[in-house]
Amino acid sequence: MSAAKTNAGNFFEDFTVGQVIEHATPRTITEGDRALYGAIYPTRFAVPSSAEFAASVGLSPHPVEELIGFHVAFGKTVPDVSLNAVANLGYAECRFRSPVVPGDTLRTRSEVIGLKENSNGRTGVVWVRSTATNQREEVAIDWARWVMVHKRSADSPAPETVVPSLADAVAPDDLVVPAGLDFTAYDTAAAGEPHRLGDYEVGERIDHVDGVTLTDAEHMMATRLWQNTAKVHFNTDARPDGRRLVYGGHVISLARALSFNGLANAQLVAAINAGAHVAPAFAGDTVHAWSEVLDTAELDAPGVGALRLRLVATRGRDESTTLRGEDGKYADGVLLDLDYWALVPR
Repeated sequence: MSAAKTNAGNFFEDFTVGQVIEHATPRTITEGDRALYGAIYPTRFAVPSSAEFAASVGLSPHPVEELIGFHVAFGKTVPDVSLNAVANLGYAECRFRSPVVPGDTLRTRSEVIGLKENSNGRTGVVWVRSTATNQREEVAIDWARWVMVHKRSADSPAPETVVPSLADAVAPDDLVVPAGLDFTAYDTAAAGEPHRLGDYEVGERIDHVDGVTLTDAEHMMATRLWQNTAKVHFNTDARPDGRRLVYGGHVISLARALSFNGLANAQLVAAINAGAHVAPAFAGDTVHAWSEVLDTAELDAPGVGALRLRLVATRGRDESTTLRGEDGKYADGVLLDLDYWALVPR
């Protein structure tokens, strides 16, 4: 049987620095995406939940969660970048530039910005910068990420190592505030909490209390929703241990949804500064989350401020909110370490 017309995905040696990839299958966002997202994750943020609330703060038409746009745009890259991945490793310089609303069609292109073969000679790390645009050619989201990818052959020569220089964080002045956003008449009762920018202190840690147990059915449904075709999420033959790896973005969305309890007014994700999938997650793991306030900023938009937050997802409940041990390594049970900016009312 011939496989000449099928896509086996790119292996590490297929990438070159400077290579530009136009990803297939533009995808139109619908209200169905909003509904399914709410069915999969316990999200309750007022802006994406209520068209009336969104309009009251200047956002009409009614945007979907920023992470819906991110997952869809990310999913476009998978067949070309990470179909043969071992794992997605991290993110940087991610900015949400234009709210995504039902009816928007997203397409994504990526540029390879770095390559480094691993010492085992069987895998390598690929860095890409991806850009998602809508049907009006407006940039909706752009980001850098790096992923560990299998080599086709361990005997293939290693490429020249190029490790890109990426910013530690998006500067507050570089955050993009959606046009028209105005929090001066913000309804804290409808939003679910009274806490505004000034109520949070740098260094403060917030336990989000709740936990959710991962299931194979939910994470595979979510990953299919984003058209993410990475083998490790679906095919038990793709890993030596025969287990389906939960898509890291699924853990991000779950942790973000859990953060509502304590950060209900962190309404809009403006940027992801950095992110690391510290350990793999599998069905049966119970995910908890906590946040640390890293910085605060007042923005020019009326009534709008920003919180820089570290969102940590753990396997099981960690009462001490430990991130790293004395040796500097991540503590056992840490799944996700995500550094992001959220827009909040002042």
